Amino acid sequence: MTEGGEMRRGMVELSKDGHTIFRANVGTGWASSAPPIKATRPMQVMLMPGDVLLRAARPFSSGLPPGFGDTFGFTYDVRPFFIEWKSASGRLRPEQKAFIAAMQARGALAGVARSVDEAKNILAG
Repeated sequence: MTEGGEMRRGMVELSKDGHTIFRANVGTGWASSAPPIKATRPMQVMLMPGDVLLRAARPFSSGLPPGFGDTFGFTYDVRPFFIEWKSASGRLRPEQKAFIAAMQARGALAGVARSVDEAKNILAG
């Protein structure tokens, strides 16, 4: 199963066990199914229904700090947790390792899960 698919399945299963779980989303800039066009000179543009034109656009980032877990929440007995979901071959980035270690040092349950069973083991302590 894909990383995202296992994470969604895990969120459902952990919720069934009485845990409160949230997805941590981060993002940058604007979204479109069409590739962006950067004008280097004046040009005419045809807008279609549903299009949005942003003049002098610039990207922005929003969300949580680097390394923050993919999901987070509280166990049924109100212990905070952070889970980084990875595929079978997925590797942690240095900032993800640092975040997990920092949360564990502060008493939170934190770790990497490649399956629902691994996520349940993290929450079991």
